Amino acid sequence: MTDAVVIGAGPNGLVAANLLADAGWSVEVLEEQNEPGGAVRSDRGVHPDYVSDVFSAFYPMAAASPVLAGLDLHAEGLRWSHAPHVVAHPLRDGRCAVLDRDRRVTAAGLDTFAPGDGQSWIGLCRIWDRVREDLLRALFTPFPPVRAMAGLAARLRGAGGLRLARSMLLPVRRLGEEEFAGEGGRLLLAGNALHADLGPESAVSGGFGWLMSMLGQTYGFPVPVGGSGELTAALVNRLRRRGVVVRCGERVTRVVVRSGRAVGVRTATGEAVPVRRAVLADVSAPVLYRELVGAGHLPSRIWEDLRRFQWDWATFKVDWALDRLVPWTAPEAASAGTVHLADSVDDLTRFAAQIAMGRIPDRPFALLGQMTTSDATRSAAGTESAWAYTHVPRRVRGDAGPDGLKGRWDRGEQEAMADRIEEQVERYAPGFRHRILARRVLAPPTLQAADSNLRDGAVNGGTTALHQQAVFRPLPGTGRPETPVKGLYLASASAHPGGAVHGAPGANAARAALRAHGAGRLLTMAQRTLARGGRGGETDGP
Repeated sequence: MTDAVVIGAGPNGLVAANLLADAGWSVEVLEEQNEPGGAVRSDRGVHPDYVSDVFSAFYPMAAASPVLAGLDLHAEGLRWSHAPHVVAHPLRDGRCAVLDRDRRVTAAGLDTFAPGDGQSWIGLCRIWDRVREDLLRALFTPFPPVRAMAGLAARLRGAGGLRLARSMLLPVRRLGEEEFAGEGGRLLLAGNALHADLGPESAVSGGFGWLMSMLGQTYGFPVPVGGSGELTAALVNRLRRRGVVVRCGERVTRVVVRSGRAVGVRTATGEAVPVRRAVLADVSAPVLYRELVGAGHLPSRIWEDLRRFQWDWATFKVDWALDRLVPWTAPEAASAGTVHLADSVDDLTRFAAQIAMGRIPDRPFALLGQMTTSDATRSAAGTESAWAYTHVPRRVRGDAGPDGLKGRWDRGEQEAMADRIEEQVERYAPGFRHRILARRVLAPPTLQAADSNLRDGAVNGGTTALHQQAVFRPLPGTGRPETPVKGLYLASASAHPGGAVHGAPGANAARAALRAHGAGRLLTMAQRTLARGGRGGETDGP
């Protein structure tokens, strides 16, 4: 009998297993897919000469995460690489807003949009300098983050704390209008806000856009050398050196509960895996409660709250192998790892409104990744391993474009939507389509089939909107990894602090399990780093 079973070998599950193993627990990891990694995997499926990231690709949260820093994945062979610029937001007239790891470079570029906007950017950076340590500690620890919030309050007392809180709650459109006279700064904030399902008019989109911008400013948007799968490989190798086996192709169908306590799991083959101490679930909250536990073991309020659980937007992604570099009209875009494609903040509002109305956007906001620009190992010099993704409604009620798409996402609809994304790229890089050697289309059902946590193509384990964050995540009154079933812990992005690759949900679940069994003082190096709120995730250069 093992001490703990971890359901799911995504990054959160692998982090949880590593921390439990560090504390001396015996652990089994059961993964439904035939390889570990969840949404952190890479392959050569687009073209044999190109490494492509199947799902996630850039990792600012990983670079900032004290959880991952404490695991010392550098010792497992993990290396990071950066593009010359972090983010570019080109306009069709040739101008381009650029986020660079040197704040002076970012500021100088914004001054070309409106004199004084560079100084406004430096002001936002100085706020970040004051609050970064405590803010990241609050982000990566269970809710409520009492120590971190006390530190924040002390730093901001008498120094504009209420004004900062107001700014963080603002819609990103309003924050951009208050801080910048020109389009450049507004677009950087708004484009980064739309890495989540937060439109320009959404509450807290300003705070999220600022956070993502400051993470990029400080840590960059680094990528693992050799592909995103190298991050997974480092986590798995670390487990293997501690005697932990990751069993792939093993779908868990039930958490076994007796007398209100999780005592094991059962797999699709009928195998029973009993546990002495805990079950940690790197699966979405709806799947955990509805499918793996069931109503008979849960309070009725959980069932009612699940009815109100909101997923984030669906995702549609295209991967390309390009025989030449992307022919951007704005030269600065050529040296950015991530490129945001939208004409204006108004265009972003239009895009988000179409999704809210259940209509597939006609001019989709695209986030495009230039992976060979970020990591030269991905394809031959002068070529590009690239991708772009956009969002679509989870439940389609119509098509704002000319193709009559209905959200069936059959072969014809997939190809039509991929063409629409390529047309968006062409607006900023005429001739792009003539450089495509091969492409792969990943529609919402394709993403879910490859990782069941990506329900209908949702990548963040639930909406990032304010009503499902902190104490409301995943359900009102929770905010922590403990569940109503003793010995069962939620370790996925459905738990606080949510999506992105940083390992915090897995670490929080592991720490809760250890604490419940009197091991709270046996902190690993990673947990000590987390408790101190120390800076982590130092990255190597390109």
